Amino acid sequence: MNARLKTRSFVAAVSAVSVALIGFVAVPAHAAARTTAIIIESNTFTSLNIGNPADNIVINGDVSYLTSMGFYHYDNNLKIVPNTVLGTYKNTVNKAGDFEVKYTIAPGRVWSDGAPITGADLLLAHVTASTKFAKAAGLPDPTDSSVTPAFDSGAYGGVYDQHVVGEPTLSADKMSVTVKYDTAIPDWVLNGIGGPFPVHTLEMLAAGKTTLGTAAENAAATAKFVSDFTSKNKDAFVAMGKVWTTGYEATTIDSSTNPLLLVNNGAYLVKSVDTNQITLTANPTYNSGPALSGITTMVIKQGIGDGSPSAQAIANGDADVYQGQPTADAVAQLKAIKTATVVTSSSLAYEHIELRVASNDSTPYTGPFAMSAGQKSADLRKAFLLAYPRQDIVSKLIQPINPNAIVLGSTWALPGNPNYDHASSQVGSSVYSAGTQASRSAAALALVKKWYPKAGKGNTPVAINLLWGSPGNTRRASEAALIIASEAAAGFKVTAPATKGWGGKLTSSAYDAHFFIFDQTANPQDAQSCGTFQTNQGSNYTGYSNAVVDAACVKLQSATLPASTVEREQVIAETQIVKDAFFLGIFQNPDVTAYNSALSGVIPAPLSPSLVWNFWTWHFTA
Repeated sequence: MNARLKTRSFVAAVSAVSVALIGFVAVPAHAAARTTAIIIESNTFTSLNIGNPADNIVINGDVSYLTSMGFYHYDNNLKIVPNTVLGTYKNTVNKAGDFEVKYTIAPGRVWSDGAPITGADLLLAHVTASTKFAKAAGLPDPTDSSVTPAFDSGAYGGVYDQHVVGEPTLSADKMSVTVKYDTAIPDWVLNGIGGPFPVHTLEMLAAGKTTLGTAAENAAATAKFVSDFTSKNKDAFVAMGKVWTTGYEATTIDSSTNPLLLVNNGAYLVKSVDTNQITLTANPTYNSGPALSGITTMVIKQGIGDGSPSAQAIANGDADVYQGQPTADAVAQLKAIKTATVVTSSSLAYEHIELRVASNDSTPYTGPFAMSAGQKSADLRKAFLLAYPRQDIVSKLIQPINPNAIVLGSTWALPGNPNYDHASSQVGSSVYSAGTQASRSAAALALVKKWYPKAGKGNTPVAINLLWGSPGNTRRASEAALIIASEAAAGFKVTAPATKGWGGKLTSSAYDAHFFIFDQTANPQDAQSCGTFQTNQGSNYTGYSNAVVDAACVKLQSATLPASTVEREQVIAETQIVKDAFFLGIFQNPDVTAYNSALSGVIPAPLSPSLVWNFWTWHFTA
């Protein structure tokens, strides 16, 4: 369904990783066969399913991209490239004037277990995105934050959900699915069905099966899914929803793993996952996308620090590719490696701070930033953002890597976007950058003293629990230290330990704030921001809800608009967000990519998956 923002974290203990890196590399990058590429990833793998918001992190997305093929991908020039090997998609206006999109699977496409891919495998996309379907099937209402949906999907409430009419129709030959909308939705390629899902395995998993099926069993399971879909079989979807939501979560994959979980149509299949690495091997039945150029095994070394450990691994020849957020010293180390190529680029991703304003889990949020507290919480939110050391973070941690980095004035239009200067001047964010940090902190303290008159140096009455990434990343630890010190001057006592598994805690009312990078996966006219700020959306982790923002998002997601109208609606939404004082951008993400110069095809792209978007072209030249 509609592409979602991915979160990027920076992890791994620098002191321990050097030993782990050398001691556990399974296949050296300099092996004679030169058919194995080893990638360094600072994050930690958690799930085979990125549809669940808690698992929608970059490393999971990269593994998903390597193991599954959809109808299109973005290239490094932000161009949508159709995958005609898998099938086709076409929009039409039927005789009744309805806007329709027809998806057709090419003949002979197969899953890794040999089962044929059909139009039936496109229907799950509707189940995980249609609120009306969930209600009609007697499943929990996905818009009710007090309950967990049967399929805990981030796609509910999006453009597809808002505008789809009825159910998708399966063609007589079961190779095509047609979706009808109530309007000619904008970005209809991005907001429609992205690709297939092996529904026969989902049915088998829900039934407790632990082995791959025969051809007859696979066909029967697919037919059962179509029947369950048509009849809206509540019991069947409750069972399948449980598997879809939690069954694909895994930090270890080995020979004992249920093979049904690993069935896919991508170029690679997950062979194993342990605490140190993910190993993927070529899918022998793969015929859903472009052919590989020579890399038959991908090894992702996970949890490797963004600093010296990564640079040392590239220098030693223990790894081939790295992309992340190193320190300035590590960038210098990378550039000094004679056998490596280093590319620094700006991606469509940004660091931000967001404050919890309401609950979006089962526990009510009553912390200092809760909007239900009225003016007091509004003052405290503004004070916290005023005292937030954005300029120090950029000056001390980012500009040594990218001298042109700036504190963001807008996140809906990032630097490089022709609308950036205008948006930054209009949305009201200048109040958080005017003057010096000392003057902003003084203004913040004055706001806090309205409610806590004794607040000040040595007295920090407002306790804030701040969430950020896993232990080990030097730059993120430095960022947290700057925040703690700066906020103390305004009366905030910030507790901010590194937190393993932080991605699954973003909706928790136990945290008052969190900072991380939103990693953009698409480039639609709503700037892929409505999913973050619109009520009950998948990437809205703070419980924020505002009618002005919702109305602007509805306009941006209901029709293809003139550029001037798009800009106006984006500014309206972001102005309200800034006024509500709970979210600020900090810096645009500077991607640093280093790779073995003998590995051809590595071309960083601005959208996620920035590193592996064209993995099929990778091959060693020496």
